[in-house]
Amino acid sequence: MADEDGKETGNIIIIKKVKKVGHAHHGGAWKIAYADFVTAMMAFFLLMWLLSATTEEQKKGIADYFAPTTRVSATTSGSDGVMGGTTISPDGAMISDRSAIGIEVTLPPADSEEEIDEIAEETASAKAGGEGESTGGDAGETAEEAAQKAKFEEETKQFDEAEAALKQAIEAAPELRELVNNLVVDHTPEGLRIQLVDQSKKSMFPSGKADMFDHTTKLMALVVGAIANLPQKISIKGHTDATPFTGNDGYSNWELSTDRANASRRALISSGLSPERVVSVVGRAAQDPLIVEDPRSPQNRRISIILLRENPPADSGDTSGKPSQN
Repeated sequence: MADEDGKETGNIIIIKKVKKVGHAHHGGAWKIAYADFVTAMMAFFLLMWLLSATTEEQKKGIADYFAPTTRVSATTSGSDGVMGGTTISPDGAMISDRSAIGIEVTLPPADSEEEIDEIAEETASAKAGGEGESTGGDAGETAEEAAQKAKFEEETKQFDEAEAALKQAIEAAPELRELVNNLVVDHTPEGLRIQLVDQSKKSMFPSGKADMFDHTTKLMALVVGAIANLPQKISIKGHTDATPFTGNDGYSNWELSTDRANASRRALISSGLSPERVVSVVGRAAQDPLIVEDPRSPQNRRISIILLRENPPADSGDTSGKPSQN
């Protein structure tokens, strides 16, 4: 470039000033979009939960609540508009946005009038039963009978356990297994009856005497082992067959059966039975034969050990069946 005199001069230096500006702020628009998304997701999950947690009737009620009302009043007043002077609810009542959702549930009708009568009778019976309990009427008696029945069943269970224990004990004693037919256990209205019975080849006592054999004493010990822990009182009866027997000084089957019953009492006590549990020792001679059709049968010679029931059945004539042999 030339100056005023026409001479060339050097290059002109141009200084350019650049003003630096920081990055512009992006703003919070993304936060609003994210909040809308989260809200939509929450509403979606609430909807899914409502669908799974409500019944069909509840869903129908909710749908009816949000359904638009189609009934519009045809009358006009005031501003002559569609809603001029009237409301869409009956009798001019204003619909409340806080009212509960109405759900209509249709109950199935009864099948017949007989079924309705049965329901009415059951209701009346239940009411009468409640009044009876409060006044101590028939309902109280029924409860007492139920309690008595429960006690009877519990005592029967004790007898069954004693019978099983006695059977197991005689089977576990090799020297007494041959006497299994001499031990007869049955249930009577009096209680559990354990009988030591003579057989044709095996007797419990020598003929005409009250001194028992050793195997009889061992059987008595087995009986005590099975009944020692039970609470029932005990009656002991001696029996003979119908064969006439007369000893010195008029000693007969009556005295013999009584002496054998008393000898059995002593043997039981010696084996560990509490003396207080024995309430009677009786000799019956040949009055109560076990084999009625054969009064002279050796099986009629026996000792009966009876555990007397503390809780008899409601029907005193009830028996538990035929005797069972162990």
